[in-house]
Amino acid sequence: MDRRTSLKWMLSAAALPMMHLAGCSSEPPPKLPSGVGYGTDPDLLKVYGPGSVWPLTLSEQQRRTATALCDLIVPADAEGPGAVAVGVVDFINEWVSAPYPQQVADRKVILVGFDWLDAQADQRFSRSFGESSASQRSAICDDISYLPRTRAEFKQAAEFFARYRDLTIGGFCTSPQGRQYLGYVGNVPLASFDGPPPEVLKLVGVG
Repeated sequence: MDRRTSLKWMLSAAALPMMHLAGCSSEPPPKLPSGVGYGTDPDLLKVYGPGSVWPLTLSEQQRRTATALCDLIVPADAEGPGAVAVGVVDFINEWVSAPYPQQVADRKVILVGFDWLDAQADQRFSRSFGESSASQRSAICDDISYLPRTRAEFKQAAEFFARYRDLTIGGFCTSPQGRQYLGYVGNVPLASFDGPPPEVLKLVGVG
């Protein structure tokens, strides 16, 4: 299986938990949150970093860990760029810095996960995860890369890895380079629209 197909499958799998929001599940929709909301909008006159509207979370060491892990999950190869080259580390930094409930929850999971990776790298190889070799990083992540078969003592780390992998692949596939790599043809302005192509109508049974 080529990398493009693998990425499409992994992106689809990551989206499955949200399918009920589109009416794809017989389960009742979740209750909407109640309360005062998310707070005020960010102060757009303050600059915290390139394109950032709130203080960024990751330290330099955490960015090195994030970079090493992104490069392991979606490396560059002859077919296209990797996650690091298309800016996924900046995307994840922005994500975990946002003040909204999902991002706040992910921030805790990811920062604890980074600490675990560094502790494992230090214990096994006497260096941080970001300073480890590619084979050393792989050896650590092999223990947490598949949650259903992860040993009990690595379960929390495996949950972190699964979430980080989803964010990495999501960030890659929604970048301009990632969309081009996958052959996605949306988000392009058209001078005119003549309706769906006949082959698409035939595919969905309305042609």
